[in-house]
Amino acid sequence: MNLSADPTVRRILIVKWSAMGDVAISSAGMEDLHRAFPDARIDLSTAPPWHRLFHDDPRLTEILVQDLRGQRQLATAWRWLRTVAANRYDLIVDLQTTDRSRIMIGLLWLLGGQARYRVGNKRAFPYNVWPRKSAPIRHALDIIGDSLESIGVSAVSTRPVLHCPHERRRLVDETLEQHALSGRNYAVFLPGSQTAGTIKRWGASRFSELARRLLDAGVDKVVLLGGPDEIDECASIALQVGDGVLNLAGRTELLDLVAYCEHACLIVGNDTGTAHVGSSASTPMLVVCGPTDPNRVLPAGSNVQGIQAALPCINCYKKFCSHHTCMAWVTPSMVMRKLEQMRALPGC
Repeated sequence: MNLSADPTVRRILIVKWSAMGDVAISSAGMEDLHRAFPDARIDLSTAPPWHRLFHDDPRLTEILVQDLRGQRQLATAWRWLRTVAANRYDLIVDLQTTDRSRIMIGLLWLLGGQARYRVGNKRAFPYNVWPRKSAPIRHALDIIGDSLESIGVSAVSTRPVLHCPHERRRLVDETLEQHALSGRNYAVFLPGSQTAGTIKRWGASRFSELARRLLDAGVDKVVLLGGPDEIDECASIALQVGDGVLNLAGRTELLDLVAYCEHACLIVGNDTGTAHVGSSASTPMLVVCGPTDPNRVLPAGSNVQGIQAALPCINCYKKFCSHHTCMAWVTPSMVMRKLEQMRALPGC
């Protein structure tokens, strides 16, 4: 089925509610849909606060923001159904593909607002288009690509495509100029994670040691980026390293990461949502993994690689661990060697 050749497909809704990393990855699919349907209205249904990833996004006409897990779930769900039904979409692409999203799209029948084409990643109600491939799929980008190809859309975007607004870029440029950072002479660290996922953190002491090694190797500055949950972690690194660090944790907008990462010489981070945002840049990125499988969680892009200790307990996906050996065994020396192999260090 090649819907991109169907001139009657004029109104498209993309459904992707969570989480940050998955929503960022889905922007690759949005780019491919926009390329295939350049004249169509494309809307996005997402949850707060991830709608901030698409502030002033030129590909989207409207962003439907709703928290279907909030305290007033039934009222929110009813508003969503009424809004989507009223918009009379020709095509709904469900990139969330959970029981919740399938049920919500299915309930549109009750309001007479069901789209002609409903795309999911498997053969299930209410989808009438799905991928025909039977091979196991592990990475989110592959799942998105197969769903799009089922409607004749070429999945050619290999990393997130996010647009940092002009005004935010100007502020980023001013900050870089203020600290004499230009020409890819600084590294970006993404050393945190949300509070519920602290087991995925490599640790402030190891990031601090890596920062000192990078500064000795010729990097002018290490820039720390993170949100409210990561302020303490970044503050600890800044305190341990001193003048070689520019700590911007809690002082940036989400899309600022795109601009900061574009100008950096390298990026090192944990398995965290901000790494997926940063991977929209082509800058070499190294992600430290332990309890999560790099084959599944690495940000998309040929510029991204992972590093992980060879231990029996890796990829356990536990929320808590008494020893955290999988992360402790990844040493700053190992990370430096990996960065050299990636030709990310100055002089490589």
